[in-house]
Amino acid sequence: MLQQDEAVGHAVRAGYMYAGMADVAALTGDKGYIDAIDRIWDNIISKKYYITGGVGATSSGEAFGKNYELPNMSAYCETCAAIAQVYLNYRLFLLHGESKYYDALERTLYNGVISGISIDGGKFFYPNPLQSMGQHQRQAWFGCACCPSNAARFIPSLPQYIYAVKDNNFYVNLFAGNEATVKVGGKKITFEQKTNYPWNGDIEMTMKKASGNFNLNIRIPGWVRGQVVPSDLYHYVDGKQLGYTVKLNGKPVESELKDGYFVINRKWKSGDKVSVHFDMEPRLVRANGKVSADKGRAEIERGPLVYCAEWPDNDCDVLSVLLNQEPQYTMGEKTIENTTVQTITTDAQTLKFDDKGRLTAKDERIVLIPYYAWAHRGNGKMTVWMPIDLNATSPALPPSLASESKIDASARRLPALSAINDRLVPSDGDDRSIPYTHWWPKNNSTEWLSYTFKEAATISNSTVYWFDDGPWGGCRVPKSWKLYYKTDAGEWAEVKNPTGYGTGKGIANIVNFDPVRTTAVKLEIVQPEKHSCGVFEWSVK
Repeated sequence: MLQQDEAVGHAVRAGYMYAGMADVAALTGDKGYIDAIDRIWDNIISKKYYITGGVGATSSGEAFGKNYELPNMSAYCETCAAIAQVYLNYRLFLLHGESKYYDALERTLYNGVISGISIDGGKFFYPNPLQSMGQHQRQAWFGCACCPSNAARFIPSLPQYIYAVKDNNFYVNLFAGNEATVKVGGKKITFEQKTNYPWNGDIEMTMKKASGNFNLNIRIPGWVRGQVVPSDLYHYVDGKQLGYTVKLNGKPVESELKDGYFVINRKWKSGDKVSVHFDMEPRLVRANGKVSADKGRAEIERGPLVYCAEWPDNDCDVLSVLLNQEPQYTMGEKTIENTTVQTITTDAQTLKFDDKGRLTAKDERIVLIPYYAWAHRGNGKMTVWMPIDLNATSPALPPSLASESKIDASARRLPALSAINDRLVPSDGDDRSIPYTHWWPKNNSTEWLSYTFKEAATISNSTVYWFDDGPWGGCRVPKSWKLYYKTDAGEWAEVKNPTGYGTGKGIANIVNFDPVRTTAVKLEIVQPEKHSCGVFEWSVK
């Protein structure tokens, strides 16, 4: 453990262990533990930390991925793992007293944690992806219900993270309306905050009861100082320089920052007021070039809040958006789940192929909402990272026979059933960046998928991409499969002279057959004895 320098393994259990290491380091002063936990934290924050403050790149083992492995649609980012990151950063602050740990804690809190809890508190996310085709939805409960219970435990603990005291120093770490009574230098003070943060950067602080000399340490967030996270993993690219002001009893005060804190030392008295203002504007963020999933893409945030584009707010395909190189922004408001959130609107373009295969562009106004508020209005597309360079775009494809068909299946509640005709195909058998459907945990059975066409069509070709997450997962390629078409009499008949039913993992399994005119086609699958089957994509021509 003392030689470890990389965060690995199950992101929740690891997070709790690292928090424990930080406790041991703080309580014992053991340099070996201090150096080890510092190295691990640096690895997380510089190579394995999502822009939302989440951790855990892969569903395989619910684990940290490799360095810079930060996929978006398949991001696991378990809610419990985000909570563990709050615990870890809080303890490292207690160990070192530096604001950078609270910069990470705040980002995780406002994005990675509360995204896992619906606004009304009644539904939850287990994983918190940064992109969706509509296959993700909040649930009231899970078979393994660690996230709902962990969230219920965490929320009441939030007050303990707002302030801290050490000797003659009183730290204001988070900004939220509250009143607290604490002891500083052995004397009780009563301190009040009034603020609408994070919607704006104005905070009014009042010493309702205070006497004696001590330091008031106010955290100046990294996002104000031009630092997205305390590493080079992400950076602002808009050239803006935000500022801040601090006033004491209405008069400006100056102070050099110490470990990220604005320090006011004085003999405080009851009624003293401190007014803090942080400039708060939408900012454009890019990722380190080593993060392959985000190459050519940008993210928009404001203050500590990460924003995303979601389908209910936009008439276009949000996954085919191309941001302007120098976007301008308009602030607005929207009601989601009876709660008002601030929106950001910006100009963009959508790219698509027309029915002749030509690329076209259309001007759009894209509305963004806070990431934590997504998936409250039904299933649909969402993305945090949006293309800003042409090499990152995915133009919308023209309609296909499959994409315009009605889907049916042997199981009525298959997950992400719409994935089979979204025209996204895997790069290889281990690709987890695109959605898929599956019958897990059902096995040793015959299942089916079907397309009903808008009108009769002549078909002679079909391609299937099988999902297989072996050796550890529950899905394998099928034991066998066949293709059927609906006859004029309304009965299913197997296609004639098929060239072969392939079962390659994550590749194009193409079958050609005698042309037939029909209104529907069915894919029949025989599942293995001890495993389920899954499908990335199924096309018909």
